[in-house]
This record gives sequence, structure tokens and C-alpha cells, in this order.
Amino acid sequence: MSLRTVVVYAWTLILVRLGSKRFLGKFSAFDIIVAIMLGSIMSRGINGSGAFGPTLVSGLVLLGAHWFFAWLSKVVKPFGGVVKGEPTLLIKEGALLDDALRENKISRRDIEEAMRIQGKEPAFDRVKEARLERDGTVSFIPYPAEPKVIELEVRDGVQKVRIELKSG
Repeated sequence: MSLRTVVVYAWTLILVRLGSKRFLGKFSAFDIIVAIMLGSIMSRGINGSGAFGPTLVSGLVLLGAHWFFAWLSKVVKPFGGVVKGEPTLLIKEGALLDDALRENKISRRDIEEAMRIQGKEPAFDRVKEARLERDGTVSFIPYPAEPKVIELEVRDGVQKVRIELKSG
């Protein structure tokens, strides 16, 4: 069983590395399902509840199906929305969209927390748009910052200096 564990581990590591960097980053439901299924399939090879060779091949077939669905979702836009989901608008022009929040079971405090985590002050009036992304994170698009204008005058002369400071 120990030898099977080492072989299955090595094979699964190869599959995950071949799969894509998605396995190692933020998961969409699409990726989570594949990760759970891959773990379930490979465990059969370790504990002997499934034949060893077919278990390894099944993992490869699952990876192939994942690649195919990822490719298909890229090529056929409506299929991508079904498989990977669509982002949801949560804030528009500084206003929380209550229906979208309720539908996604997100509270005002959840949005404030997401803003703090991203280093933003929780002030909705400064947010042009916020979206719940397909991977479950919330992204924020702030209003463009107004430039800060500083005017300096020289007392004994007629010169005036105007300085505009733009952030970003």
C-alpha cells in the first residue's frame, strides 16, 4: 500500500501540473469539482478498492475532460457561462444592489470586509462598480480620483504657479 501511495501521489502530481495553474490558484466551481473527483478517483488506487492501472487512466481521462470543457467554454461563450458562471454586479455608481446581494447571500458587512482586505476604505460612494467574480472574490473599480490642485503665489512678483497632483 505504501508503494501504491507513492506512485499514485507522483502520478497525481504530474496530472495536476499538466492540468493547469488553475489547480494551484483561486478555484471556480468548475475547478473544485475536478479536484474533488481527482482525489476520489486516486484514493481508490491507494486503498486498492479499484484496479491500479484503470485508476491511473481514469485520472488522465478526467484531466482530458477538464481540458476539453475549459477549451469549449473558451470557444463557445454561452457554454463558458454555464460551466464557469458569470460575474455579478454588486455595486453600481456607489449604490449597493440589494437584489444581487440577496441572491448571492452577501451582506453589506461582507462587502466592507472585502474592501478592507484589499486595502480600501469601506466607502461605497467611492466605488464606481463592484462585482462578485466567478471565483468568489469581489473586485472593485473606484471612481477616477480628482487631481489635487495647489496654487502658489509669489508675494513680491506677478508669477503664479499651479501644480496638479494626480494619483495613480
